[in-house]
Parts: sequence; structure tokens; C-alpha cells
Amino acid sequence: MINVEFMLSFLTISLLLAVTPGPSNAFLMAQTFSKGRAAGVQSAAGFAVAGVIHTVFAVLGLSAILKTSPQAYQAVLFLGATYLLYLGVMAIKDSFASQETAIAATVDKKKNKVFFQAMMTEVLNPKVALFFIAFIPQFVDNSLATSPTIQMAIFGLMYPLFALPIDLSYVHFGDKIAGYFRTHPSAQVWLDRITGIIFIALAISMLL
Repeated sequence: MINVEFMLSFLTISLLLAVTPGPSNAFLMAQTFSKGRAAGVQSAAGFAVAGVIHTVFAVLGLSAILKTSPQAYQAVLFLGATYLLYLGVMAIKDSFASQETAIAATVDKKKNKVFFQAMMTEVLNPKVALFFIAFIPQFVDNSLATSPTIQMAIFGLMYPLFALPIDLSYVHFGDKIAGYFRTHPSAQVWLDRITGIIFIALAISMLL
């Protein structure tokens, strides 16, 4: 169905990409530090689902529009950066509420939204879309009976499945590191503020 040699090369490169620190890892760790292991797991799941969505976009050719249309690319880039800015500002804003509100209401309420936030952050990142359309086709073997479209779909779906355990390992160790801070209410407030700053920095980085 697919070229085994190409698959091994794909998995090797995917491993290097998944373990290399980047914006997705920063988002993942920030959520884990501020909201705990459950939020980190939801973030990792959100990234995995976003990978499936990007695969569908790449197979349908929608990602190619971002590559050929500067206007479309800039529009998606602006939406993604704006969404991250919104998350960052809200995290900082909520950290200035009373400690009881920050711990009981803010954290518990936002845990339910983490999956959606992570998924939308990844979906609205045009660089991720271009990664799928530029990276995956390199491993398509036109000599096989399997159509290039199906091969792209297989490789595209393999990446989030392969990256998910690595993201979960980041969550595991990040939760261990943040364990001390979450036992101190004042530290939780500062973790929320740091999370907000990270989101804003990611938004600025995306625009640049």
C-alpha cells in the first residue's frame, strides 16, 4: 500500500519534528503548568485532531490555497494570532481575580475548553497547514498501485498518531515539574500569568 522505506524515513523525521521544542510544545506545557495533567492531555488530543483536519485539508487541496494565495495565508495567520492573543489576555485577566475565583471557577471552567482551544490554535496555524502539504507529498511513491491521494492520507494520519504519545510524555514530565507550584495558591496565579504571556508571545511569533 505504501513504500516501507519511505514510511521508515517519514517516521524518523516525524520523531525528530515531534520531540523538537516548538510553538505546539510551548502551548502544551503552558496548559499543563497552569491547569494540570488533564488539561495537558486535552491539549495533546486537540493537536492530534487538528492533525487529522489538516490531513483532510491537504488531501482535498485546501492547504494548497494557502500556499498559492498570499491573501488567504495572511487571513488565516491573522485569525490564528488573534485567537492566541485572546487566550493570552484572558489568562492574564483571570489571574487578577481573587484567588478563590482563580482556583475554583477559572481553572475548572477553562479545563472544559482546553481541547477546543488547542485544536483551533493548531488548525488556524497556516505554517502547520503548509507543513502537511509540503512535507507529506515527498514520501508518496508514484510507482505504487495505491493512489497518491490515499498515500497522502495514510502519512497524514500517521503523523498525529505518532506525535500524540510524544506530546503526552511532555505532559507527564511537565505535570511533575509543576506539581509543587500547584500546591501553592499564589503560585497558581503566577502560572496563569506566565501562560498568558506565552500565548501572547506565540501570537507575536506567528505574525513575525
